[in-house]
Amino acid sequence: MSSPVEISGLIMPMKQPRAGKSRLRGAVDEREHPALVLALARDTLAAATAAGVRRVVVVAADPAAVSGLRRPGVEIVAERGPAGLNSALRHGEELLREHDPGAVVGAIQADLPALRPEELAAALAEAAGRRLFAADAEGTGTTLLLSAAGEPLAPRFGPGSALAHAASGAVPLRLAAPSLRRDVDTPADLEEARELGVGEHTRALLCAQEVA
Repeated sequence: MSSPVEISGLIMPMKQPRAGKSRLRGAVDEREHPALVLALARDTLAAATAAGVRRVVVVAADPAAVSGLRRPGVEIVAERGPAGLNSALRHGEELLREHDPGAVVGAIQADLPALRPEELAAALAEAAGRRLFAADAEGTGTTLLLSAAGEPLAPRFGPGSALAHAASGAVPLRLAAPSLRRDVDTPADLEEARELGVGEHTRALLCAQEVA
């Protein structure tokens, strides 16, 4: 499946897996928490590349800890400059724009294990070169942010990011796209993602936990 819009690539920020997703603790055995964080990211990356996104830059607080995320079309780089999600995204944006300054770039969260490639491709098509964001299932956070062609991504991730992105002029995604909106922050979110149908890595880990 090829992307219906010209996009230079996506940026995926990643915390150290042991420290990430603190509100998700308890969903699996504590020893498996880092593996769960990585499984969510692997399934997100698999869907993104299947949707036709040619390049995904994972900006990691600890690149060695997420080295297993490498796959064709996915590169891992270290955070640079001030710590924080938006700083990591700006660093990834710089890398994506080095050889294609006029392209569309985007930011995607690493916790979308139910993401369907066709829903991501449809979101890219709806953007049609406009700066666009997809609010999460609760309507408060942001799971995807796309720049306008050649324009700054201008990320405003953090509490209330959906409102912040809308206030900054980004267009909200109209497509329902439940798999794109279902990020996983809590055990309840994970159960909702399972109902939608999670990818193979998350599914395998959760099945192993049930057998153990």
